[in-house]
Amino acid sequence: MTNQASIIRLEANGPGGAGLKPMTLNAADFQSPLPNQHSHSYYSDESKGINVGVWDTTTMQEAFGPYPGDEFIWVLEGAFEMTDGKGGSVPARAGQAVCFRNGAPVSWKQDGYLKKFFITYLEPGAKTPKIESAEGGIVVLDPDAKMDLMDTTDPFVIKGAAPKQHNLTSFTNDTGNMFMGQWDSGPMISEMRPFPTHEFVQMLEGEVTITEDTGAEQTFRAGDCFFVPKGTVCSWEIPDYVRKFYCILDVGSDA
Repeated sequence: MTNQASIIRLEANGPGGAGLKPMTLNAADFQSPLPNQHSHSYYSDESKGINVGVWDTTTMQEAFGPYPGDEFIWVLEGAFEMTDGKGGSVPARAGQAVCFRNGAPVSWKQDGYLKKFFITYLEPGAKTPKIESAEGGIVVLDPDAKMDLMDTTDPFVIKGAAPKQHNLTSFTNDTGNMFMGQWDSGPMISEMRPFPTHEFVQMLEGEVTITEDTGAEQTFRAGDCFFVPKGTVCSWEIPDYVRKFYCILDVGSDA
């Protein structure tokens, strides 16, 4: 686990395949018998309520109640559904990205094994909002959704000609500081600058090479997942085209 301002590549079985650690569970949190769950935290800042990592579970159903925080996930294996206690449900399966609203009245239900990458945000000390309906509280992102042409290249300062870029923000949390959606870009090279927000990225198409001011360089391609902590000094190079799902979180610097 780290909270350093440096690009973090997420691996499904922990760093270098080292595996995930068993979690200690509370029976009061479940309607079902206790499952087996494991996790690895790649980035955590308790002072700001941020956690980024990978998590798995066996068959289970959680107790019905307010969802504990805003969350964005990429389902790596398995399937689940979020039930609202009134007969409604939102299903999701491997390969899909899902957004969760803090306080949404739901229960996580699944049969079989599941693994996910995640970023969660729960402001320390904040009261859980009282939300009467789960409607709109769970959103499965559509990779084929139409995006709008952007008139800015923020947060990047581009070297040379500006590329065409498109964006669709599909979910914004109640606090107004967490945004989830889809973005694409043509070829570009950005200047070396501090990244202005935290960003969790699920790569859908293309590739990007990110170079930090330390000289460290990583290339990410379709199927990869990575996290950029706020304040990371870096430059992005896209040789051809990139499309991604993102979760942007704008809270204070970790410095």
